[in-house]
Amino acid sequence: MSDISGQSILRVENLSQSFLSGTQILHVLQNISLHVEAGEIVGLLGPSGSGKSTLLHAAGLLERPKSGKVWINDRECLSLSDRARTKVRREKIGFVYQFHHLLPEFSALDNVAMPMLIAGISQRQAKEEADRLLGVMGLSDRIQHQPAQLSGGEQQRVAIARALANKPSVLLADEPTGNLDPTTSATVFQSLFDLVRIEGVAALVATHNMSLTAYMDRVLTLQGGRTVANKPR
Repeated sequence: MSDISGQSILRVENLSQSFLSGTQILHVLQNISLHVEAGEIVGLLGPSGSGKSTLLHAAGLLERPKSGKVWINDRECLSLSDRARTKVRREKIGFVYQFHHLLPEFSALDNVAMPMLIAGISQRQAKEEADRLLGVMGLSDRIQHQPAQLSGGEQQRVAIARALANKPSVLLADEPTGNLDPTTSATVFQSLFDLVRIEGVAALVATHNMSLTAYMDRVLTLQGGRTVANKPR
């Protein structure tokens, strides 16, 4: 694990979000505060519609909340310009979604290398790093396979490796195993757990799968727009 473990990388302070629904205001998030340390996985539980995705979008600087602050590496980010927030997203945040969104015409290796190539890293370095990440994810023998030649679990492991390709400080995952069967889900999440520990990123993972809480360091449940801390494992 990274030697920066114990340092709060992601901090959300008093974050609130609401939307107009017809003539009524729907308060989705109310004064949410949380933190995630380096090398830590914090689970975010709650049924559909509880605000998990909204919270991840705000923490990932994809949308502006009505109020609150988001700190990444001790830098308050919501007050930044659109251009500066985009730069933080590109360099400091990795995203994993329920659907892998891999490029179908490229190999697993090329899919993981692509973000690094876009960032200006040389092809040799990008492919070496992609090969390393895929190895950690248990896919060393699948690196030249295209997505259609991979199982659903393998595709999602490629997506996780891609999310960490540019060495982000924060990993945000929204139902990363939502489309997988229980056995595959456990395999994928074990790989995610291992990679978070090795890379030392701060991971916030939204899921409704209670069995995955065994992998979490802490679990928060969203209820009525607020977080309730669960007992640490």
